[in-house]
Amino acid sequence: MSGRLIAQIVVSLGTVVGRAFVAAYKQAAANAAQGGGPAARAGAKASAVDALTRKTNMTLEEACQILNVTREADLQQITKNYDHLFNVNDSSKGGSFYLQSKVVRAKERIELERAEEAKKAQKEQTTNSSNEQQTPPPSS
Repeated sequence: MSGRLIAQIVVSLGTVVGRAFVAAYKQAAANAAQGGGPAARAGAKASAVDALTRKTNMTLEEACQILNVTREADLQQITKNYDHLFNVNDSSKGGSFYLQSKVVRAKERIELERAEEAKKAQKEQTTNSSNEQQTPPPSS
């Protein structure tokens, strides 16, 4: 009798979990078909940031936390923290290869973000200089 009861419970739980999985899959497929949700429609800056996050599988905030720096930290501080954490987590010294790879990915993420910002600043600068050349000087 108890074996039959346990079997019924297992089958019931399996059915519930299966239905939940199917519903979650359908919702994920619907979100993907709509363009990834509101974040994908937020604008060019958000899409560039999202692209970097997808590329590195890490947000800028997470990278800053791993390296123990702020977003505005200079390159010297980032490099100092990176070198320290990389050496401390060296697997030949008893460290963790996983943590060492997270440190490397964090530095890469910050560098990619800075390169993206520099590219945008340069693009804005060339746009502004071309606009200044097209505007005629004011006549007196």
